[in-house]
Amino acid sequence: MTPADAETVLACLRLARTDGIGPVSYRRLIQTHGSAQSALDMLERGATRISRTVGMPCPRADALHEIERLHAMGGHLLVHRQPGYPPLLASLHDAPPVLSVLGDCALLASRMVAIVGGRNASSGGMRMAESLAALLAAQGVDTVSGLARGIDAAAHRGAMTAGRTVAAIAGGLDCPYPPEHHTLQDEIARTGAVVTEAPLGTVPQARHFPRRNRLIAGLGLGCVVIEAAPRSGSLITARMALDYDRIIFAVPGSPLDPRCRGSNDLLRQGAILTENERDILRELPEFMEERSLFPLHPQPSRPASAPPAMQGAVAQAAPVPPTPAKGEDIHERVEGFLSFTPSPVDDLVRRCQFSTAAVLTVLSEMEIAGTIEFLPGDMVVRRPPPA
Repeated sequence: MTPADAETVLACLRLARTDGIGPVSYRRLIQTHGSAQSALDMLERGATRISRTVGMPCPRADALHEIERLHAMGGHLLVHRQPGYPPLLASLHDAPPVLSVLGDCALLASRMVAIVGGRNASSGGMRMAESLAALLAAQGVDTVSGLARGIDAAAHRGAMTAGRTVAAIAGGLDCPYPPEHHTLQDEIARTGAVVTEAPLGTVPQARHFPRRNRLIAGLGLGCVVIEAAPRSGSLITARMALDYDRIIFAVPGSPLDPRCRGSNDLLRQGAILTENERDILRELPEFMEERSLFPLHPQPSRPASAPPAMQGAVAQAAPVPPTPAKGEDIHERVEGFLSFTPSPVDDLVRRCQFSTAAVLTVLSEMEIAGTIEFLPGDMVVRRPPPA
């Protein structure tokens, strides 16, 4: 890595670690200012209205210390829009700005399928996960999962019998979770890869797991769900995968077992019934489609073969909103259309009747100010005021 490349990575890490800047805001700041360093300079100068609500950028010394610690433990830092960043993740509208990786970074760009399921899994469910992962590995398809108890751990172990696996974790690379999977994480790091977007020293908490789930959903070409109860984290991963245009698979379970009600419900909605690896392989694309690594406002489309129930009901056409009055403040108009119920950014742009670039700029400022939050699927929601 040249000194210039190292400075670019350092600037990107500093911007990504700045409080109040999420992945979508990070993306838009770099698009607006051309580079992470330019965005940092803007924040330090206080050149915009958002500088009043954002803390100072992550100190250079702190970022350097994080990089040094990561390298000392044999890890690597991957930065969005830089060489080596996983292409499937790069295509997401909320792609993680930086990834910390232990193991083979190139594995993150391989053909993978996510396998997820319940922590309190049955022995049959774990055998199914282990068998599917092993048979897929024998066909050159790796497995990505979340290193959790139950189905996740079984999938990792199965994949390692015939190939390699990727573990996406919620905390820092130095904070294995659950603690009893410390040895399993080390083994995966030696033969495959462990990836996270959390800084070193981050102890996993409940709020960190949606980001972990996003990594699992985004890295795989499809997502296989085994023994997922209603409202489980596995179903959240499956919904994220669907938002990312991934193929959804579900292994049928006994209707008498409450652990299978969520995955069985996916089958009712049109997920592909999966009994063996052939059910998965026949649905995977023959090659990874080339995608833009930095789209401003992606327009995902469902495959023509996707079942209608999985696509969701088509919304009724809304009446055309009135044209904004001359001189009307765009911030007031955008805020007027926001609510505590998630709504598509596309719909917000159409209703506001301002240019897409102008609305996205306002939304970026509001996200950094902490008044809104961007959700998977290009959705935005108003955040409640602090208590």
